[in-house]
Amino acid sequence: MIRPAVEGDVPVLLQLVRELAAYEKEPDAVETTEPMLAAALFGPDAVASCAVAELAGQVVGFALWYVTFSTWKGLPGLWLEDLFVRPEARGSGLGKALLQDLARTCVARGWARFEWWVLDWNVDAQGFYRSLGARAEDEWTVWRVDGEALAELGAQAL
Repeated sequence: MIRPAVEGDVPVLLQLVRELAAYEKEPDAVETTEPMLAAALFGPDAVASCAVAELAGQVVGFALWYVTFSTWKGLPGLWLEDLFVRPEARGSGLGKALLQDLARTCVARGWARFEWWVLDWNVDAQGFYRSLGARAEDEWTVWRVDGEALAELGAQAL
């Protein structure tokens, strides 16, 4: 079953985020806390949304997303930040159901696109996404400024 996350899901969501980080070979990279996640999803200035996947009454997966905007299309889009289904629940159709739920949200709201990143080494995920009609945007490279470089760049603002 797929449903919108509720505030009471925050502890299990944080655990799933940690499991995802471990799967992506970054087990110590998670800095978020339950209060931070709760504020991001349910606070007065919430910046993200989340759907959860349940199996036998237990949350076993999630899709966390936020709204983007395309200047070329002149329309919003949906950016999938994280998708994760616990290994024991994979093959149950819940990953596909989460993606279908987000696609339905895009279509219902008249948004232009639904996008996400996939790690280069995660060929299983790439094959799964291709089977759903997704395609890689190989001509684009992700760029990032964070940490000290971000602070330095921001300090130079006029």
